[in-house]
Amino acid sequence: MTTQLFPFVKESRFGDWFLNTDMWKIRVLERALNDVQRFIPPEKTQFETILDIGCGFGHAFESLSRRFSPTLLIGVDADPDIQARAGAAAERCSTPVRLCHANAAAMHEIADNQVDMIFCHQTFHHIVEQEAAMQEFFRILKPNGLLVFAESTKYYIETLQIRLLFRHPMEVQRTADEYAAIIRNAGFSLPPERISLPFLWWSRPDCGMLEWLGFSVPQERKETLINAVAVKPA
Repeated sequence: MTTQLFPFVKESRFGDWFLNTDMWKIRVLERALNDVQRFIPPEKTQFETILDIGCGFGHAFESLSRRFSPTLLIGVDADPDIQARAGAAAERCSTPVRLCHANAAAMHEIADNQVDMIFCHQTFHHIVEQEAAMQEFFRILKPNGLLVFAESTKYYIETLQIRLLFRHPMEVQRTADEYAAIIRNAGFSLPPERISLPFLWWSRPDCGMLEWLGFSVPQERKETLINAVAVKPA
């Protein structure tokens, strides 16, 4: 692991390939957006500025533009090749996009109280300094701003197939309850009714094989995913 203050664990080649598949775009990204959108307060119909943290190849840009009608999207990623990776998606997006190379725990280019929404999708479990990053999220959000959070828990990241195919900082993986605690400890309001714990087939250790064979989905289980919408108090 790198010794810089805010380490960055670069994704595997397989991981980069997978992020460009329809499986990722439709079954992971769009499904998460569909799930969390129902938690957004009905009076919140437009978000002037949305920050996509860990934007990767920019696959969320157009969906965020279509769903929330921002006037500006800010794509932030710790990968120094962000322009090469997300530049094409930024140019295609119907909303102007500003790309920013920065670690989530030190977003110095983003001013206090600047953004209306932070979209954090399958990014937080890549971050080493998680508490510092969550404090940064709180700092840059406007009062009443939303943190849209959709992540895999340790019980997914620690499965054999994910260990073999992807790269993550394994020592910082958390449970769903622990991620919710990090959000609340930073000062966000996150009631239980704005949390979803989907148990999607691709997140299970058996990749849904038991359900395919006719077994029912277990009601008592170790949660593999957490989707949530938190609010920065006014």
